[in-house]
Amino acid sequence: MADLTPPAAARGFLDSLGWTGASITPLAGDASFRRYFRVMTGDRRAVLMDAPPPNEDPRPFLAVARWLGERGFGAPHIHGEALDHGLVLLEDFGDDRMREAIDAGAAPAPLYARAVGTLVRLHAEPAGPFPPHDLALLTQGTETFATWYCDTLGIATDGYAEAWAAVLPLGLPARPVTTLRDYHAENLMLLPGDRLGLLDFQDATAGHPAYDLVSLLQDARRDVEPEIEAAMLDGYRRETGQGSAFDTAYHVLGAQRNTRILGVFTRLWKRDGKPRYPSLCPRVWRYLERDLAHPALAPVKAWFDAHIPPSLRGDPMLLAARAA
Repeated sequence: MADLTPPAAARGFLDSLGWTGASITPLAGDASFRRYFRVMTGDRRAVLMDAPPPNEDPRPFLAVARWLGERGFGAPHIHGEALDHGLVLLEDFGDDRMREAIDAGAAPAPLYARAVGTLVRLHAEPAGPFPPHDLALLTQGTETFATWYCDTLGIATDGYAEAWAAVLPLGLPARPVTTLRDYHAENLMLLPGDRLGLLDFQDATAGHPAYDLVSLLQDARRDVEPEIEAAMLDGYRRETGQGSAFDTAYHVLGAQRNTRILGVFTRLWKRDGKPRYPSLCPRVWRYLERDLAHPALAPVKAWFDAHIPPSLRGDPMLLAARAA
């Protein structure tokens, strides 16, 4: 069960910023060790990020937030920081999140179009001073699947790395852009004026423009209808002039990202004691199988077809329990 107790240093930190006596109530955590709390006093409110060292380092988040804010994108304003304690006080974007708006019945297409429009603007900027989303990082992602998902279910990985090596170069950009890497409906806040508040961008890289579109349109946490995915990709291509090489990269990066997520969700269960994540894997498998149907993924599809039958494509926690 998540620890809902504010960190010991929180009161002193808030006092130093003029928030003496503020209430501190828990908000949702995420897949990392970070926790979030809403801070309120009078008519003021903010969000307290607890990113405890040594497991977390808030400095990348702060750097990306400031870079985005300087260019007019909706990163939260930073009210204050105490890096020794891993504490950051952030602007509170409220509770109107894209995911809940869609779940409550809002038409999804306009909201996804707003999110794609933000990416069009972001990709028009030169890439920020962030690490390259290069072949080494892409390969590291696919290795996570072999290390955790395949190992958990006793799947042999002979030839796996070679299959990926044949296709991953197609996911490298001719002109890198800033990629936020977790750009999806649970990290997008709906703000006045059709603006979007951005969250969870501390792992930003300089990579391919298709990557964040994959994050948005092949969302591991909610179903995105194929019709919405196709319409949003068409809109992005119209706005940016992208062609067939972009479509190939979209599916290569989709397969890479979804494979990585299957490994990460298995690791979150086995290593970090977070058993809710494996139940998301069947959806990720459906996205992955759609990507593998692209002709450019033929070597990787052949490996998956030879090594992972349909009976081993699903929730790894349930599959491991059945095999026990």
